[in-house]
Amino acid sequence: MITVTETAKKKFLEITRAEGRKDQGLRVIVSNGGTPQPEFALNFVTEDQVTENDTAVDVGGFRVYVNQAEASFLEDATIDFIDTLTESGFKVDAPNAGVAKPEGPVAEAVVRVLEEKINPAVAAHGGNISLVAVQDETAYLRFGGGCQGCGMVNVTLKQGVEKTLFADVPQITKVMDVTDHAAGANPYYEPGK
Repeated sequence: MITVTETAKKKFLEITRAEGRKDQGLRVIVSNGGTPQPEFALNFVTEDQVTENDTAVDVGGFRVYVNQAEASFLEDATIDFIDTLTESGFKVDAPNAGVAKPEGPVAEAVVRVLEEKINPAVAAHGGNISLVAVQDETAYLRFGGGCQGCGMVNVTLKQGVEKTLFADVPQITKVMDVTDHAAGANPYYEPGK
């Protein structure tokens, strides 16, 4: 899934030794995957921070962890370390991050239900919902527009989206919201004081 160049491996291991981060791995996070402007973040991760939703890739010397919902965006990705006069740091090149689209009959059925039944309803509130991935019997969705950060998103998901998808696409038995509700240019969400 992910290739880590020898330069990047060497730099990562050098940093973990220098900072006393023995036995830590690297988590790759994708934001805005499937859009024209995907963004990537790299974080150190300890074994106790790994979840059942993570895919682990042993790259020799350490592991790289990716959330399963973001894995399709990182197919054929490369992590390198660049050190030139104009830039320095880790760089992720993921050719499928900006164009990944779920395929297959189940994904097509989910998209059809989203476009025909669900999005017209949430559009009244300035929102939209898109399909990020279908894995096993789970549909991974991203809420956008007025739905991003809305305090009622869980109600919309459980009482509207899930019920409609379960009824119209019986192959789907679970729906996951993969939206970063605190991010974006103008999310509705405002953290408590």
